[in-house]
This record gives sequence, structure tokens and C-alpha cells, in this order.
Amino acid sequence: MAEHTRKREAVSIAARGWSWRHAGRKRPAVQDIDLVVQPGERVLLLGASGSGKSTLLHGLAGVLGDDGQGEEHGSLTLDGSPPGRVRGRAGLVLQDPDTQIVLARVGDEVAFGAENQSVPRAEIWERVRQALDDVGLDVPLDRSTTALSGGQKQRLALAAVLAMQPGLLLLDEPTANLDPEGVLEVRDAVVRVLDRTGATFVVVEHRVAVWADVVDRVVVLAADGGVLADGPPETVLTDSGTRARLAEAGVWIPGHQPAVPGLLPSPGNPLLAARGLSVARTKRGPVVLDEVDVDLQAGSSLGIVGPNGGGKSTLALTLAGLLPPRGGALAAAPALARGAGTSPHGWKSAQLVTRIGTVFQEPEHQFLTHRVIDELEFGPRRLENSDEVTVRRRVDSIAERLRLTSLLQANPFTLSGGEKRRLSVATMLATNPDILVLDEPTFGQDANTWAELVALMAELIQGGGSLVAVTHDQEFTEALGSRLLRVADSQAVPEVAP
Repeated sequence: MAEHTRKREAVSIAARGWSWRHAGRKRPAVQDIDLVVQPGERVLLLGASGSGKSTLLHGLAGVLGDDGQGEEHGSLTLDGSPPGRVRGRAGLVLQDPDTQIVLARVGDEVAFGAENQSVPRAEIWERVRQALDDVGLDVPLDRSTTALSGGQKQRLALAAVLAMQPGLLLLDEPTANLDPEGVLEVRDAVVRVLDRTGATFVVVEHRVAVWADVVDRVVVLAADGGVLADGPPETVLTDSGTRARLAEAGVWIPGHQPAVPGLLPSPGNPLLAARGLSVARTKRGPVVLDEVDVDLQAGSSLGIVGPNGGGKSTLALTLAGLLPPRGGALAAAPALARGAGTSPHGWKSAQLVTRIGTVFQEPEHQFLTHRVIDELEFGPRRLENSDEVTVRRRVDSIAERLRLTSLLQANPFTLSGGEKRRLSVATMLATNPDILVLDEPTFGQDANTWAELVALMAELIQGGGSLVAVTHDQEFTEALGSRLLRVADSQAVPEVAP
């Protein structure tokens, strides 16, 4: 194990046969974990989607709840005490930053945790500025937190935890929705903080190459409980036998790419056209992209790429008919409009659902029911000429392919981050829209579920659908043969392959 500065406040972790089952769920979210982490160790926590990584982090942060919210077996302790009794010793950055941002202004949000720890005022604001600088979030302290992009919110949530200087830093997919430059900035910011404080560190990340060189240890959770592998990165990630087991389990391994069929789209009839389009996040807010020209055709795929905060999600929501264009023209072709009018933003929800389906960056924002099966059936049951047999056949097929079958009776909000993402995609696929707009469709996925998502998207395209994906996942766009629209400096420019 590499030697790092170890300070007295660094936290030790001990799990002894620890399991947790959410209330109302038959199977444990995580089970039979035996694990000891010494103060100051840096651990990369891996495992297939749904293996319990996020649940373990929530347990370590002491935020899983009481007996009414779940059932616990075995023991989980920080420095010998249950995490719930020593809250504040651990700082957790969640997959979805919206779930932990509580204040209206950026500076207040970063200061909030340190204030609750009674840090002197002068030191608080020194920490605030240092944390924002560390994560590369260069915005005024009085900037509204609601005005930030999804990637900027991730940086903000990390800054708020870094300002607390916890003895245990827990990160759950901290770079999932960041651009490549932002990924390295966040990693380097975390390393700088760890070097200064000597804190213990556990990070969950599906793409492991970013963190493999800065951790001491890799721990892999098995899908059916327990620990599948545990050791130094150079052992766990390079040993041929271990790599084979991890690949079979769906763990992302450097140098190993899941096999997917290459797709060469064959664009067909026009569906939607933007000319000189201007977009804004709010009715009176500033224009974030101007003079956008783009065509969506049947049997095609478009990737919207570029740095965080550039307006990618805003453009996608406008193309999807969920935000009104600020200027220019956005018109549906007859093949898409089918008598509903040429402006998607003017369509009723019943008209929109079969024409353009949208998967939001935050899955929870589109969940409407309290069971996965109800969520999957919600859209199809509202389609014209839907019948019970057709609805169930389509829902069962999608649920099986996206590994949701065992979760049909679960509450969508209790799923893991990767499971929530697959459910949000599945709910839109179930309505069979002409155009599917996805915002970061592959975050939280292991290699196996990623490959299945790619296969489903390829089938949609080959079946005459049009796909629009806001993504930083280059392998995803390449596998689907996507045209790229690069967003930067208030412009969206088609990117021509070299």
C-alpha cells in the first residue's frame, strides 16, 4: 500500500458480515460484506450494476435510515462506532447532485456543511474558495444553484463536501456526467485534498482507468453478495484469472471493451429540422446556444457533445419539445407531426409521447409511480389501441433485456443509480417513439448493461427511429455510428470525422 500522510482524523472502516435490505424488497441490496479499511487508505470500489456499491457508501455515511426503512444484519463501523452516531466524520457525494444541493446560492451551498461543523467564519470562506477552485467551478458565489448545468452541479456537490474536510471521503460516480477535462480536474482536486488531509477515501466508479493510479486498493463486490476481489490495482486489474472473472461479472476493466455490433446508420425520411435555433434554460434567462442548424432523420443517430455548461441539455430539451425555442425555427416534418402541428412544444402530452420520448439526466425527475412495473406500463397503457397482451409482452421483453425483471415490485426510488438509469430508458422505449432523446444514457452502467443499452438503441435506429444523445461516452456514439454536434462557446457545430 502506498504511503500517504496520515492524520489523526482519518477514519477506519470495518464491515463484518454486513447486509442491508430496503423495506419492501425481498432481496438485500448488499449482503455478507467483510471488509477492513485502514485510516488513510484509498479504495476504488467496483462491482456490477446493482451489486450494492451505493448502498455500502450510504451505510458508511450513516444515511440509510432506521429499522422502518430497511433491515440490517452484521455490523458496519467507523472507528468502532456505527456510522449514524458519528455523522460528519464521513462526507458523501451522491450520484445525483440535485438530491444533496439544498441552498439557493453557490457560496452558501459550499459553506453549509462547514458551518454545521462550527468552523470559524473566516476559515469557512477560505475553504469555500479553495474547494471551488479545486473542482474547477469558476462561477460567482451568488450564482443560483438552479442555474447550473448537471455537470456544474456535480462539481458544486463535491466542493461542498471537500469544504467540510471529512476524515472519510465517499464519492459515488463523481465524474459520471463530466466532460473529459472535467473528469481529470475532479480527480486531481480529490487527490490534492487527500494529500492535504490524509483522509480515508472510497470511490465508486464504473470506468476505472481514471482512478486506478491514485488508489492503494481495489475492492470488487460480487453481485450475489460478498467480495469478489480485493487487492492492489496492479494485481486485481492485471491478473489474467481475476480479469476474466471481473469481465464476466460486467466490471469495466482497462483495455477490455464489451463486444457490440457496429452500426452504420442509413438515414431515411426527415423528422425534425432546426434552423437558426436559439435556446435558453428559462423563459427570461440568457440564450445559451444560438443559430443552431440540425436535422433529425429516421434511422439516424446524433450525439450532442462538448464541455459541461455549454447548453447541451438545454438544446436536447428544446428539440424534444419540452422547452420553447427562444428564436429561430424548429419544425416537425409530416412523418413526425402526423396532424399534430409542426411545433413540438405545442403538442399535448398524449401527442408527444408517441412522437418524441425524453430520458432526463436525473432519472428520478421522470418517475411517476411507486413500483417498477407500474412505471414501465404507464406510457404504453396510455397509447391508442393498447391492449393488455401487447403492453405486457413489450414491457416484459424490455425489463428482461435491461435486467429489471427481479425488480418489478420494487419502488423505483430505492434502485441503484444504474438501475434507475435503465428504468428511465426502458419507460421511454416502451412507448416506441419516433425520436428518443437521452441525456447521459450510459452513466452508472457496468460493461454488460452498457452493451445491452447499445444493442437496444441500435435496434431502435435500425427500425427507423431517430436517436439523440447528450453524452461524454465516446464509445457509445462510435458504436451507434452517430453524427456529432459539438457544443462550445454558444455555438453548436457539426463535427466531421477525420
